Amino acid sequence: MTTPIGVLLAEDDELIRVALVSLLEREPDIAVVGTVPDGRQAVEQALRHRPAVAVVDLEMPKLDGISVIKELRSTLPECAGVILTGHGRPYLLRQALLSGAQGFLAKGAPGTALADVIRRVHEGQRYVDPVLAADALTIQSSPLTPRETEVLVAAHADRPVRDIARELFLSPGTVRNYLASIAQKLHAESRAEAHRIARENGWV
Repeated sequence: MTTPIGVLLAEDDELIRVALVSLLEREPDIAVVGTVPDGRQAVEQALRHRPAVAVVDLEMPKLDGISVIKELRSTLPECAGVILTGHGRPYLLRQALLSGAQGFLAKGAPGTALADVIRRVHEGQRYVDPVLAADALTIQSSPLTPRETEVLVAAHADRPVRDIARELFLSPGTVRNYLASIAQKLHAESRAEAHRIARENGWV
């Protein structure tokens, strides 16, 4: 008899976690070896149970899904990682793949999809949910000019205007004008929000 694929499930929403466990337990070739509500416990339990596949939510307390996958790639390289998310943003997809994740699946995918993805990654394949991939590919282009993008990257969330101006050889007034234009174009109420919007859309 073939040994079932051992799976660790990390999801902070209890209802979703219970539902996913229930779905996976119906699969005779998959065995859930542990469930946890946060990223730090995901790493700890993975090292304890040594699952073949870790299914982790993208957004979790203490350690997000991408950070969990990165840690497991270095401490438990034989464990394949699958990230669950409700977002198909280019930045997140790119970060997930760079982290070493072998699967990237939408939370709204059909119930049997997760089991199929677990089997695929266990066999060494990669899987990116087509809906998430389409979202990432069809997202609008950046409304920022190259110079505005350069200013936003230099600005970060709260860097002093004078430091930005010195680095980019601009006057402080010009930097403020650029930052105002960036905020208007991105409909952001703060510099931090503007940077977040640009980062999540893959514009910076």
